[in-house]
Amino acid sequence: MIRELFILLMSASLLTGCSWFGGKDNSEPPAKLKSFEKRVELRKVWGRDSGDGTDGQFVKLVPALVDGRIYVADRDGTVWALELETGKLIWRSKTGLAISAATGVGGGLVLVGSSEGQLAALDAETGEQRWRVDVTSEVLSVPQIYEDTVIIQTVDGAISALSTQDGQRRWIYNRSVPVLTLRGTSTPFVGGGVVLAGFANGEMVALEVATGREVWQTAVAVPHGRTELQRIVDVDANPVVDQGLLYAASYQGRLVAVSLQDGHVLWNRGMSTYAGMAVDSSQVFVTDADSEVWAIDRRSGRSLWKQADLRRRSLTGPTVIDDYVAVGDFEGYLHLLLRSDGSIVGRERVDSEGIQAAPVVVSGDRLLVLGAGGELVLYKLNTL
Repeated sequence: MIRELFILLMSASLLTGCSWFGGKDNSEPPAKLKSFEKRVELRKVWGRDSGDGTDGQFVKLVPALVDGRIYVADRDGTVWALELETGKLIWRSKTGLAISAATGVGGGLVLVGSSEGQLAALDAETGEQRWRVDVTSEVLSVPQIYEDTVIIQTVDGAISALSTQDGQRRWIYNRSVPVLTLRGTSTPFVGGGVVLAGFANGEMVALEVATGREVWQTAVAVPHGRTELQRIVDVDANPVVDQGLLYAASYQGRLVAVSLQDGHVLWNRGMSTYAGMAVDSSQVFVTDADSEVWAIDRRSGRSLWKQADLRRRSLTGPTVIDDYVAVGDFEGYLHLLLRSDGSIVGRERVDSEGIQAAPVVVSGDRLLVLGAGGELVLYKLNTL
């Protein structure tokens, strides 16, 4: 009970900066938006309602793009398939679940996880349910599909491999969970026959998809401090793999570049994040725990620039698109930063209830954004 209470309180504090126990709020307020020189326009291609959104909960509902379709879900249990170019409805399916993780797509399936510890697989063409199974705990990371295997990570520190055919379990890998953690779970990276997953104890592991055998493990961060609060080092930011390297980061810990071959840490630097990361050919972009956006040199871990004008605005993880880095905030604004120096060059309000999921690149100059209130918008970027 103590752990669940702390998770709830910690989540509220991180997202809103409000006082936990009432009384005067002494936390730093979100930065007020400043004027800027507009250099890129976010032109709306289409926008539509996609249900209740997150319904005020901190859950990972991320739209997926596959074969000209968008698959999106809301907290109330509804899953939609939409035409990418027009936003028109293809099908809608009501699962009856309190969806807490969505959407995983692959192998003809659309996957959603629930707060009650269930995983549902829908037919990607029709929306009909193929199967539904119980998993070990609440699902807060997006289910992944690799060939004929579903990989799912749950909040109790378990990673399970299931059959895409019927949801039957093939193997399970368990790690212990610290007494106190943030509310969140990073989504594993699955590729090349390997699962790369982060845990609440600050560690990353590589597992074989076929067997669940541990290939290597490495520490992204090591807990330190006198109190359990100070020792929180969750790896909640999704790991990123590019050019043979893994980039991972933790809360109150480090950002690391890791060799995929053996888990050896090539460089590290202090960083605290839970929101997310992105990379381009030369930089790693990170939204830190204070909603400051950083550009880090991929070769050395050296800081290249920091954008602090959006501090404490509960930014999403960054998304790289063309010459820009896109982030959303708690008031529903989408911000565009220059990749070269971090200056703000574009802004548009998407959803008054905020943006929790990182924007999704559709093509070189189009961006799909899902608001916490269910507003789904496709934008085209026009340089001014």
